[in-house]
Amino acid sequence: MELISPAVIIILGCVALLLFLQRKNLRGPPCIRGWLPWIGAGFEFGKAPLEFIEKARIKYGPVFTVFVMGTRMTFVTEEEGINVFLKSKEVNFELAVQKPIYRTASIPKNTFLTLHEKLYIMMKGKIGTFNLYQLTGQLTEELHEQLENLGTHGTMELNNLVRHLLYPVTMNILFKKGLFPTDERKIREFYQHFQAYDEGFEYGCQVPECLLRNWSKSKKWLLALFEKTIPDMKTYRSAKDNSMTLIQAMLDIVETERKEEMSPNYGLLLLWASLSNAVPVAFWTLGFVLSHPTVHETILEGISSVFGTAGRDKMEVSEDDLKKLPLIKWCILEAIRLRAPGIITRKVMKPVKILNYTIPSGDLLMLSPFWLHRNPKYFPEPELFKPERWKKANLEKHAFLDWFMAFGSGKYQCPGRWFALLQIQICIILILYKYDCSLLDPLPKQSPLHLVGVQQPEGQCRIEFKQRK
Repeated sequence: MELISPAVIIILGCVALLLFLQRKNLRGPPCIRGWLPWIGAGFEFGKAPLEFIEKARIKYGPVFTVFVMGTRMTFVTEEEGINVFLKSKEVNFELAVQKPIYRTASIPKNTFLTLHEKLYIMMKGKIGTFNLYQLTGQLTEELHEQLENLGTHGTMELNNLVRHLLYPVTMNILFKKGLFPTDERKIREFYQHFQAYDEGFEYGCQVPECLLRNWSKSKKWLLALFEKTIPDMKTYRSAKDNSMTLIQAMLDIVETERKEEMSPNYGLLLLWASLSNAVPVAFWTLGFVLSHPTVHETILEGISSVFGTAGRDKMEVSEDDLKKLPLIKWCILEAIRLRAPGIITRKVMKPVKILNYTIPSGDLLMLSPFWLHRNPKYFPEPELFKPERWKKANLEKHAFLDWFMAFGSGKYQCPGRWFALLQIQICIILILYKYDCSLLDPLPKQSPLHLVGVQQPEGQCRIEFKQRK
C-alpha cells in the first residue's frame, strides 16, 4: 500500500485550513430569530423595542441581528461598527428608508430615488446655516401671534401648549401664511388627523396600510388637504420680501422632474418631517429646564440681560441676541441627546466586515442614537441633564459633540436641523420672557415603544403659566 506523500498532506491541510478560515470569516453575528416564521422576534421586540435593544447588546455583545417581520436588522453599538455605519461605501441610506417612505407617503421607489438628492440639496441651502437667520424675524413675529392666543394665564398639558405654538408657526412659514386654520372646528380636525398620522407613523412604516384603518383615514385626509391647497401654495408670495417658501422650492423640483402627481405626497412628507420631532424636542427642553431650578434661573437672568425686564410687547430677537444666550441652545441639544431617536438605518449593499463577523447584503444596518448617547465612554454621567457639557462643542462652526447622532450622520443628516433648533430657541425665549412657568406634574419618562424619531413622553405633564408684570 502506497503511503500519501508529506507534500500532499501539507496541501490538503492548507486547503482545509483555508476553507475553515473562509467559513469563519463569513460567520454572521448572533441572530435573535424568535420562533414564528416571518414574524420572528416581532412580538417580543415590539413590546418595548428600546429595552429589547439594550438587553440584546448586554447578552450578545456589540453586534447582533434581530429578525423581525421578514427583515434582518443588524445593530452596531461600538466604535468599529459605528465607523462602518458612518463611512462604508457599501451601506446606503436611500434604499434603507425608501420602503417606509412608500408606506407612509405613497411615494414610489423610482420617484423617491430620482428626487431625493435634488430635494435634499435644495433644503440644505434653503434652511441651512447660510440663509437661516433671515427667518429669525418671521419666526419671532409668528410666535408672538400664537402667544397672544394663550392669554394672560392658564394651565395646559405641556405637549398641547407646544403644539399650539409650533404647528401654526411652522406651517405658516414653510408652506403658506394662513395655511394653518383659524376656525376652532377646523383646528380640532387638523389636530385629530395629524396626531393620528404622527402617532401611528412608526406602525405605518412597517405594516400594510390596509391593516391600519384609522391611520390610513388620517393619511388620506392630509393628502386631500394638500391636493386642495397646493395650487394656492404655488402662487403665494410673502408680502414683505416676495421670497419663495420651502414648499414652493420643493414643488418646483417635483414639477421639473414631471412628477406633479406626487406634489401632495411630498407636501405630507415635509409636514411630518417639520412637525413630528420639533414638538417633542420643545416639550422635553421646557420640561428639563423647568425641572432644574438653577438652569431655569440662569436662563431667566440671561433673557433679562438681553431683552430687559418683562413687559415690552413683541420684542424682536436677532442673531446677535441668540449668540448671547448659549445656555438655551445647550439645553435643547442636551434634551435631544437624552431623548434621541431609537434607531437610524442604512441598507447593506455588499457584505461588510465588523469585528469577526460578516454582515450580508440585504441586512438593515442599525445604529441607536438613544443608546449611543448613554454610553459613558462618549458622554460621562449619561443619564444626567447637563447642558454645560455642550460648552465643548464648536457650535459657532455648526459642529456638535463627537458621537452625537440625533440628526443622523454623514451625507444625509437632517437638512432641517438648524431651522428646528432656531425655532425652538426663539420659542423658549419668548415663553420664558412673557410668562412665569411651573410644572404641575413630574416630568414623565420617555415611552419605551418608539424607535422612529425623538422619544415621546409616557404620560402627561401639565404646565401653569402667568404673564409677567
